[in-house]
Amino acid sequence: MASSTLSPPTPSRLCSSKNGLFAPSQAAMLKPTRSPQKGKGAVKIRCQATSIPADNRVPDMERRQLMNLLLLGAISLPTAGMLVPYASFFAPPGSGGDGGGQVAKDALGNDVIASVWLKNHGPGDRTLTQGLKGDPTYLVVENDRTLATYGINAVCTHLGCVVPWNNAENKFICPCHGSQYNNQGRVVRGPAPLSLALAHADVDDGKVVFVPWVETDFRTGDAPWWA
Repeated sequence: MASSTLSPPTPSRLCSSKNGLFAPSQAAMLKPTRSPQKGKGAVKIRCQATSIPADNRVPDMERRQLMNLLLLGAISLPTAGMLVPYASFFAPPGSGGDGGGQVAKDALGNDVIASVWLKNHGPGDRTLTQGLKGDPTYLVVENDRTLATYGINAVCTHLGCVVPWNNAENKFICPCHGSQYNNQGRVVRGPAPLSLALAHADVDDGKVVFVPWVETDFRTGDAPWWA
């Protein structure tokens, strides 16, 4: 019976025979060639060790690093854009005047000049302007034709409707649920639970500047609920 000489299969060897080169793992699959003559025709397999250099590098590492940087940049930009409005919300009110105040704006978005305003608005006038944090705020003209030292926030303390000034009633009357406030914004009829918020109305370099009101509410004698 024909015999074959097999070398121990290892990953680093190549074997040869009459049929050519093959891996050691293929040696077991070869069928020996039989010869009519006994003892002849044996298939001899010779294996030769080969050296396969190891490559520990990750393919396309530079390309992967570039893609990671691009992905990081794509995520960072919109994230930073979303954080800016939140940071602005928690920052102090606009820097339009001293003490963290905000220059009052008229209906057209122009700065309110005190002298010009008094020429166009008579005694007892209450006209909406843009105040702190963009809230609609009434600028008040006193009966002696001077600007009041306070502005009245027009946002109803019930459900947030903008409360118009009713000159005939000499009151602020909310059209949503009927809440009423006197000419200084103090609540006189519900369902609103609180008076309208106040802001200081100062004049700085000729411009009207609203400044946060943190002192006692002069209308009620209580601490300001909005501060």
